Amino acid sequence: MEDLNRAQRKADADVEQVKTRRTRDRQRIDQGLVNNPKDLERMQHEMVSLERRIAELEDAELEVMEQLEGAQKELTDLETGLANLRQRIAEVEGSRGAKAEGVESERAQVRGRRDELVAGIPDDLLALYDKLRGQKGGVGAAALRARRCGGCSLELNAADLGEIAKAPADQVLRCEECSRILVRTSESGL
Repeated sequence: MEDLNRAQRKADADVEQVKTRRTRDRQRIDQGLVNNPKDLERMQHEMVSLERRIAELEDAELEVMEQLEGAQKELTDLETGLANLRQRIAEVEGSRGAKAEGVESERAQVRGRRDELVAGIPDDLLALYDKLRGQKGGVGAAALRARRCGGCSLELNAADLGEIAKAPADQVLRCEECSRILVRTSESGL
């Protein structure tokens, strides 16, 4: 827009400059200040050239004005789009805030339930679980289902399954492959 405004001001100034010269020359001819026939002929040729130059400059000025009008429309469209985007951002941020409150509420509930469950677990087992959870991407214990570790999804061999079946119910068992704590269930396949 600034470039086009500058170009329009320049085109206006160029047209005015040539028109001023034409007016000055016409006044000199009309007042009879040019006595020499050769000078008069030269000035008349110059008047024709000035008229042609004014037409060219006015065409250029019109072209710049059309470009300026198109740029102004584009700027208006962009400003409208920007306003719409800002409104959409405000809506999304409001929605995000509401969802974040919901997540925080749910998180507090889950922490409360976890604290209740953790209260009955020995400290050394809880420390082992927390250490494994940090190492294994948030999963420190995995269910043993259909002879597979729920953490690494590998099937345990018959010897390992035999040892697990013989182990006391309160013994902490770990997967040989991923080292996670194995939780025996009714679906373990033992």
